[in-house]
Amino acid sequence: MARFLELCLDTANPASDIAIFWAAVSGGRTTPPTSRGPADVVGDHEQHGISICPVPEPKTVKNRVHLDIYASSIDDLTALGAEVEQPAEESGFSWTVMRDPEGNEFCAFLRPELPAYRIHGIVVDSADPASIARWWAEALDARVSDNEEHGGGWSTVLGATEDPVLTMDFVPVPEPKTVKNRIHWDVVGTVEEFLDRGATHLWDRPRWTVLADPEGNEFCVFPEPT
Repeated sequence: MARFLELCLDTANPASDIAIFWAAVSGGRTTPPTSRGPADVVGDHEQHGISICPVPEPKTVKNRVHLDIYASSIDDLTALGAEVEQPAEESGFSWTVMRDPEGNEFCAFLRPELPAYRIHGIVVDSADPASIARWWAEALDARVSDNEEHGGGWSTVLGATEDPVLTMDFVPVPEPKTVKNRIHWDVVGTVEEFLDRGATHLWDRPRWTVLADPEGNEFCVFPEPT
């Protein structure tokens, strides 16, 4: 029905250089900034890109979408401008919760050897993880794991992109969505098919259409190139 295109990250700073941070963290590189906005992140494959999107509103609450990354050390990330929010040693989990230079949360998983592309998870806070994971798996011709072997509670979409490592992880949270997500993703597909499956039309742009999934997560639909 659709294919994953790229990630998008909002910034309230029209002169933001957050792309430099995320290029270094993800293993990508930056494009030159333009008169329309800051630099973007690009990678060896289209789905490894991060479009940096100027917006008027600042970050005010915890992001409902965050990224999980692989890193060699926490010191490498703090040297790039990240801050530690909760060390792995404190939480007892296998990851460290951090914030990028603009306050966006992400989780760092340490590995002695790093893949070329180091973002391995798109994590989405959810009211009903199993249901919304199935919705996206069907949309992207992917499959769902309910993670029962790890205690369950969250649902993972595997094969959402051509990258064999990158997953979409839908996790349960008690709080409702209150503001627009500052991280979203773009897809290539047909608007009408998404609407028929329960998406909500938000607004139109010259080259794409902004929709929301059944839990209100914004995403952009681009037509197939001609």
